[in-house]
Amino acid sequence: MENLNIYVPRLLDSREYFTPGQRACQGCGETVALRQIMKSVGRNVILANATGCSEIISSPFPQTAWLVPWIHVAFENVAAVASGVEAGMKALERKGALPKRNVKVMAIAGDGATADIGFQALSGAVERGHNFVYVCLDNEAYMNTGIQRSSSTPFGAMTTTSPPGRMSKGQKTWKKNLPEIMVAHEIPYVATASPSYPFDLIRKVKRAVEVDGPAYLHVLAVCPTGWRSAGEETIRLGRLAAESGVFPLYEVDQGKYTINLDPGELKPMKEYLGLQGRFRHLKPEDLEYIEDRVHTNFEKLRAKVRMTSEEDKASRKATKQKPKKGKTAARSKK
Repeated sequence: MENLNIYVPRLLDSREYFTPGQRACQGCGETVALRQIMKSVGRNVILANATGCSEIISSPFPQTAWLVPWIHVAFENVAAVASGVEAGMKALERKGALPKRNVKVMAIAGDGATADIGFQALSGAVERGHNFVYVCLDNEAYMNTGIQRSSSTPFGAMTTTSPPGRMSKGQKTWKKNLPEIMVAHEIPYVATASPSYPFDLIRKVKRAVEVDGPAYLHVLAVCPTGWRSAGEETIRLGRLAAESGVFPLYEVDQGKYTINLDPGELKPMKEYLGLQGRFRHLKPEDLEYIEDRVHTNFEKLRAKVRMTSEEDKASRKATKQKPKKGKTAARSKK
């Protein structure tokens, strides 16, 4: 388990590339994440930003909170635009029309634009192997348009399109596991992160940027408005999400799983869900069902860590024991 309980501002870049003064709600976890992400990436980036909270609050004409090249695109095509920018830059560099520079392309979108509307474009872009970083800011619903459910909305949550009642417990399906879907595409790097653990998030962004090929970051973005939580509880909720196993912090680097925060015994589900009004209608048996399934999923994740760790050890051992060509030829002559 890594030491993620550190807060040392002097270790961070003092420059701001996503500036204060944007129009986010009080306690918005998305803006905290964006600030950390941009401090990690720096100026050498071109951003494609899908319609959503991050775009709406940061770019009301004629103002902008972005101090890097930035383009607003539609809900559904941010991955396609980012892959087009990346391909276009490569073509211009080959022709000598653009000097070769270490500029990364990044796509930023919410969970609706990632899990639902833009999923086809995302799957296609990573399957083609474009060298870009995709960041999903997951606030677990379509918050920008009125708190409608998405396929990333957790089971039991109340939204305007999944209201609880006599015939409903709220959201009826389990949250879509986007990080594992990206792992199934066999891309170089996939990670989950949270601004409640800033140095873990910053390290993962830096790793995603240095990877050659597509990288996917799934970032939890607490939304006090949609979650019906207090703005001052945003950081605490992000930490409880990881400590309860609801949103595990892990990464898959070249196929190898690592859990970055394994609390051992997961915190009770009521500590996390109890701070959010969107779950207040749930009964004790509902909380027990959610907790059981979360624990099962976390054990599956631990099993993947063990399995890929053993595979990695076996691979390194086999490489170490493999005789060099020179030695093999010398033995043959004898």
